[in-house]
Parts: sequence; structure tokens; C-alpha cells
Amino acid sequence: MAGGGTGGHVIPGIAVARELKSRGHGAVFVGTREGMEAKLVPQAGFPIEWISIGGIKGLGLLRKLRTLLELPRSVWTARGILRRHNAAGVFSMGGYAAAPVVMAAALTGTPVVLMEPNAMPGMTNRRLARFASMALVSFDDALQYFPEGRAELAGLPVRDEFFRIQPRPLAKPARVLVTGGSRGARTLNLAAKGLAGVSDIAVTLQTGRDMFENVTADCKGTCIDVAAFIDDMPLAFAETDLVVCRSGAGAVAELAAAGKPAILVPYPYAADDHQMANARAMERAGAARVIADKECTRERLAREVENCLQPQTLAAMSAAAKSRAMPGASARAADLLEQYAGTKK
Repeated sequence: MAGGGTGGHVIPGIAVARELKSRGHGAVFVGTREGMEAKLVPQAGFPIEWISIGGIKGLGLLRKLRTLLELPRSVWTARGILRRHNAAGVFSMGGYAAAPVVMAAALTGTPVVLMEPNAMPGMTNRRLARFASMALVSFDDALQYFPEGRAELAGLPVRDEFFRIQPRPLAKPARVLVTGGSRGARTLNLAAKGLAGVSDIAVTLQTGRDMFENVTADCKGTCIDVAAFIDDMPLAFAETDLVVCRSGAGAVAELAAAGKPAILVPYPYAADDHQMANARAMERAGAARVIADKECTRERLAREVENCLQPQTLAAMSAAAKSRAMPGASARAADLLEQYAGTKK
């Protein structure tokens, strides 16, 4: 199981590992001690082996040179890990931690299944696509980056609770959820204050811990209920008519699974601007409205929320979001890994 650095590269891999384990197979992760995998994988109860490798994208020249110098050794280490565990296949979520493992798989004739969650694939998956037996993608836009006949739409693993959310009839006050993720987003926290002037709505705002106290003080006595962190996000979705959030792969997959209309404010510093690509794909489908981060003022957000909170608009956006739901991503990845395991050269 290869892929690390961020939770978005690790959590789907854990979901696939659990599916493999339920079928009687073993799953071993390969990652770095600096990435999120060092915390999340042991918590999930899976073994992990270590390599030493850093990123390249968006980093300075010295860091890039260091990574290039580390690459041959990390590929050799990954090759040893694959042989020691007699790996029948490699599953990659991309990211810099996955590159040495996929390259080692190519050297040892080990089949590779990639999962690419974004509309604009990450650099690792784009560069190493030719080594993959199959690539599983979440957006039609991503198919063009992989060899013809070796890519299919499969989606991203999402908790079953999101798929079980039922359509919500619009009532007053309309409920709006604003979340910048577990750590919050400064742009959304500031812009959400403008929703206090919108009539007949109730707002839940997840701020993250850093801005919680300041935002709470500013929103006191308004329609905005502030939380530093929401423990049960599927429940929060179920009680919401409209979601305002970033457009990372996990977020848009959860919106689709739940069939929730959204206003998406892409994180402007994401690699290859992939959050904007994700947001535009949802917008083209009719499932979301998009506001660029620099344009997300209190006035603009309030106006967009008012425009969306019309019964016919919400219903159309909800149906469009639900049409993009792709359950069974973990099972499909496990199916392919079982299928290709017998083709190891």
C-alpha cells in the first residue's frame, strides 16, 4: 500500500487495506516517518515499512536536489520491502511517498493499481501511469492522463454513512454548513460572518481550533453556531440543506455520496490547482457553484447562499451531486488487486 504525506493519500488506502483484510489478504504500507501515514496507519492497525524520500512539487531547488539524490536509495529500499513481503501487487494513492514503491514494482514485475481522486492527477500518478495495470479515477477529466484501456471511473472510498443520507425537504430556517476541514479555513471563517445578515437560515460553522475563540466572539447573538470541530460529519451533512467547503477529493466525494448541493471555494495553493479542477467538474455537472478564494468575501458568499437556497435550485443541485456518487470504490480496487496478483512476472 503506497502513498503518503497527507490524509488524502492515506485514508483511502486504509479503506482498501481493510477490504483486502476482510478477504483474507495481508496489507503492508510503505511510507515516510514525516507524513500522515506515520500516525494514521498504526492507528488503523496495519504494519508499515519506512523509506526516506521528500517531495518536489512547489519546493526550493535544494529540497528538489536532495529528493533526486534520495530517489535511487529509496527505490532500492522499496524493492527490498516488496521482495521481503513477497508482494503480489501494489496499490498506490500517489504522492511523493508512492513514487519509489511504484518504480520498485516496475523493476520487480509487480502489478500496480493506481487510484487518482482528483480531476487533475498528481505529478506522481501522471509520471508513473505507464507502470500501472489499471488506474481508478473519480472524474472523467482524469481519464486522458492514463493509457487508453487502463483507466476506469470508480470513485474514492467514502464511509457508508454518507451514502445512507436521505434527501431533506427544505424548511425554514434553511440549514447551511460551512467547513474548511478539521483545521478550518481562514477565508471561509471570515466570509461566513456575512451569513448573519441572510434571513431564514441557520448556519453551522466549523472553524478549526486556531480561530474558534475569535470567530465565536464575532458571531455571538447571530444565526451562526460555531464549532471548533465536528465529530460526526455524516450527521452534520444529514441535517444540512447546503454545504460551503473546500474542494479536495475527499470533500467532493462525500458531497456526491450524500447528494448535497454545495458552494465550493477551492484552496488556491493546492498542487497543480487541482481543487479548482475538482470544483469546476462539479459545477459543470450542476452540483455546485464555485467561488475563487480571493473572491470569497462576506457579501459574495451571502449572495451565493441566497441564490442557492431556492427549492428548485437545491433539488436540481442535489440530484446532480447524487448522480456523481460512486459506491464500492474499495471493493473495486480489491477486485483488481486480486485479479492482477496472479500476473506478477
